[in-house]
Amino acid sequence: MKEFSVLELKQMMDAGEAIQLIDVRELWELEVCVINGSHHIPMGEILTRTGELNEAGKVVIQCRSGGRSSNVVNALEMHTNKQNLYNLKGGILAWAEEVDTSLEKY
Repeated sequence: MKEFSVLELKQMMDAGEAIQLIDVRELWELEVCVINGSHHIPMGEILTRTGELNEAGKVVIQCRSGGRSSNVVNALEMHTNKQNLYNLKGGILAWAEEVDTSLEKY
């Protein structure tokens, strides 16, 4: 599975690269903190909503710590032919630790 660190993702976002960030956490988790620009598709709905994933550019899947998102990337790779899927290593916890320390950790 391909992955990006939060610092790599931040660099790509700052450079204006074509990246789609998919947040697979539950709705209540989004109320705690969110990475700006992310698109919410709950983990339980992702396989029925694959049409919302970009065909071109990188699609980065993120969750709280990287576990759920890695499962989602594996499932998507098994059920689609997409080659542009990446896991966000460490999830939003790593983002809050290394990129945006103003975010609340939970």
